[in-house]
Amino acid sequence: MADVARAAGVSAQTVSRTLRDSPNVNAETRRRVLDAVDQLGYRYNSAPKVLSSGRSFTLGLVLLQAGGYFSRSAVTDGVEAAARAAGYSVSITTIAELDPALMEKALFKLSDQGVDGIVIAVPLISVTQRMEDITREIPTVTVDGSRTTGAKVLGIDQREAGRIATQHLLELGHRQVWHVAGPDEWIEARQRRQGWQEALAEAGVDAPPPLEGDWSPESGYRQGRILAMIPEVTAVFAASDEMAFGVIKALRERGRSVPEDVSIVGVDDIDLAAYCHPPLTTVRQDFYRSGAAAVAVLLGSAGAVEPAVEPPTLTVRASTAPPAR
Repeated sequence: MADVARAAGVSAQTVSRTLRDSPNVNAETRRRVLDAVDQLGYRYNSAPKVLSSGRSFTLGLVLLQAGGYFSRSAVTDGVEAAARAAGYSVSITTIAELDPALMEKALFKLSDQGVDGIVIAVPLISVTQRMEDITREIPTVTVDGSRTTGAKVLGIDQREAGRIATQHLLELGHRQVWHVAGPDEWIEARQRRQGWQEALAEAGVDAPPPLEGDWSPESGYRQGRILAMIPEVTAVFAASDEMAFGVIKALRERGRSVPEDVSIVGVDDIDLAAYCHPPLTTVRQDFYRSGAAAVAVLLGSAGAVEPAVEPPTLTVRASTAPPAR
């Protein structure tokens, strides 16, 4: 703080007031202090008890506000339950969109709180040097999230999820499988699309152009309306259950039955998948267990071997069937 004060030409007390958002600091002084903070890489720790005890007994969790509501909730429940059992609380921060600057801000916030470890459940592909620095300083685990050199990666094999879904449809006798993909900036979406492409290539089938959604039922509905107008479509792999629901609605509105005319497979096996009409065939992923396993890794309770995350498995229901002859 003294270094920041010298660089900004103010007192240490003024630096403290600025970082606490005190209204008694004028705009020009605030600007000079924040410029010095940025230049020196200074971070203000707002948890004095961390300085005296060395531990805050708090873990940080970074989430994305948009997309995958059910999977996000399951990861959160897993993290909170495992943390609570170990005597820790969880500080949750969310970012509005996949933006490295927003991720930096979220990580700095958790660092300033003095968290003992961080779970990142955001699929940001690009990382910055500041993100690298924080994840080296604070034990960090990513759950299918941002990859940094300092963080441990604990994730489900999303490429295998795409392969399982596509192979199921091919084994039923469908000659082609169309794909409603997740957003390209998501690691999971890219990996699931890669698994779909690989399964088709192994079967000697040229992959059709993927249709991109944003994980929401509405985006699945929009792409489903396009698929409904293509007569040769008999099988669709949707990269999430929620998008699959939208595809089914669009197909039914255009007079195409599921699975009589078109078979649908989703990913996640959220609770609603078993209760939609027809019940959805989907690739199950245990997000709750992933969250709990991330906490085990952070707290060192995993031992020498990190806890295994169950591989994706196919749950077959009524939304898939052999193609009509």
